Amino acid sequence: MSYRAPVKDMLFVMKELAGIEAVAALPGFEDAGLDTAAAVLEESARLCEDVIAPLNWEGDRNPSSFKDGIVTTTPGFKGAFRQYAEGGWQGLQHPADFGGQGLPKLIHAACSEMVNAANLSFALCPLLTDGAIEALLTAGSDEQKARYIPKMVDGSWTGSMNLTEPQAGSDLSQVRTRAEPQPDGSYKLFGTKIFITYGEHDLAENIVHLVLARVAGAPEGVKGISLFICPKLMPDGSRNDVHCVSIEHKLGIKASPTAVLQYGDHGGAWAELIGQENRGLEYMFIMMNAARFGVGVQGIAVADRAYQRAVAYARDRVQSRPVDGSVAGPAPIIHHPDVRRMLMTMRAHTEGCRAMALVGAAAFDAAHAHPDAEVRKQNQAFYEFLVPLIKGLSTEMSLDVASLGVQVHGGMGFIEETGAAQHLRDAKILSIYEGTTAIQANDLAGRKTGRDGGAVARAIAGQIEATEGELKARGSTACTAMAAHLGAARRAFLDVVDFVVAQGRGNPNAVYAGSVPYLVLAGTVVAGWQMARALLAAETRLAAGDDAAFMQAKITVARFYGDHILVRCGALRDSIVDGAESATALPLEAF
Repeated sequence: MSYRAPVKDMLFVMKELAGIEAVAALPGFEDAGLDTAAAVLEESARLCEDVIAPLNWEGDRNPSSFKDGIVTTTPGFKGAFRQYAEGGWQGLQHPADFGGQGLPKLIHAACSEMVNAANLSFALCPLLTDGAIEALLTAGSDEQKARYIPKMVDGSWTGSMNLTEPQAGSDLSQVRTRAEPQPDGSYKLFGTKIFITYGEHDLAENIVHLVLARVAGAPEGVKGISLFICPKLMPDGSRNDVHCVSIEHKLGIKASPTAVLQYGDHGGAWAELIGQENRGLEYMFIMMNAARFGVGVQGIAVADRAYQRAVAYARDRVQSRPVDGSVAGPAPIIHHPDVRRMLMTMRAHTEGCRAMALVGAAAFDAAHAHPDAEVRKQNQAFYEFLVPLIKGLSTEMSLDVASLGVQVHGGMGFIEETGAAQHLRDAKILSIYEGTTAIQANDLAGRKTGRDGGAVARAIAGQIEATEGELKARGSTACTAMAAHLGAARRAFLDVVDFVVAQGRGNPNAVYAGSVPYLVLAGTVVAGWQMARALLAAETRLAAGDDAAFMQAKITVARFYGDHILVRCGALRDSIVDGAESATALPLEAF
């Protein structure tokens, strides 16, 4: 089955929901309107469909390998990466001053979905490099920016993020890698880092590792962590004392080498400090937040690829006579109501999360480029609220969608050769790395809801209520039904916001026992809101005679989202607000 990038849907979302023309009105983005987006997306689609997607199955069968300290990637990856880099795709959203194209995150997010849908293992290398560039742009010195960023933008070098250690998973206060200051102002690093995506590979000549470490005498806990640049090759071209000692054997994303890196076994790995000592976690969060958004887009990408594969199979697989007798004998299974329900569920989830992510990307662009400080502040708050939803819901739903993809295939889905199982295996990591769903949910409940007393959440609910008013005023059957479902979901969301704010300090266990359901509820509501806006836009364009088949499909999928997905929000509300006590009631010894 060939991958086909959903360019038409992406452009619809960009125009009607994310407001690409408003983004193009921001300083620096004047040439990044809808026409530019269409041209860039079509070019990205060609590369992803023709070059990168065909390597996906090969990467699963013939993963990256490790021998004598050398990592060799899947055959074909090196050539594909060279085409990716030479096409300027690594620099798409980065400043022209460093060789990038300076396009908005909105356009980059759509292109990122394509490359991840084409080949998730391949796409992880550019994703980590993007994060490293973002961190250096924010916290690096002018000299560091000039030395490292152009080489990463042009694909000569790649980036990696080094947080996790054998004894320190998500709890970074336990980081033990040490940094010893040197007389010339550099540092030497000693320690072990695990789970380092593309920490060693053969796609580029150098790898720029961003490493969390602790300088001697630093405060305990996260307040004593610093961030360092530690390249595989030092500025003079010699080999640095950082070495891959193994790569992991994984459930999925097998072609992406996940390295164990050893620092300082031969006298110390040369490194330079980014910013100030003991502010490393602050700087690393820049990279982490960029990566969290990117991982959410990965979830959307895998879901879309699984959906496309399931549709192709359902059209070809002949099995049983339809229950309505519409075909006299056995028919393709896409005729069967339950198969259509599964396919609609897959599509609605994917389109809802895509819309949420692209709207979030546009908010990021406004937060960074709008001339009005108050508008920047509002968009930043909105974007920050959305990041855990985009990361958490999109990755959780990708598992559901990929699992449904296997189910549509029936027994053949359990057979590796059909390819459906790879999507399910690949998707599982997405809800784990760059912060598990619970970590995203804790961020949503604590920093994004409790800290401001629910102010941003309630402001978003106010915007949703305004959309409900538009739906009611439109008065079509689809809009009336969506208004009712969206209103009920919004009220459930507000009940939970009130609960989180009220219980946060006095009864934290009650809040955090329900934090993941809260994330799912909040994400479902926001994605449903975007589907409601899409419904309004599609009805308007349909009435104008614009692409009737596409607009009617958009209306139908939005209606399905309301009827089948938004309706789950009430049950989530009940489990959070009314079910908090039972979640932690069982004594520990009874487990």
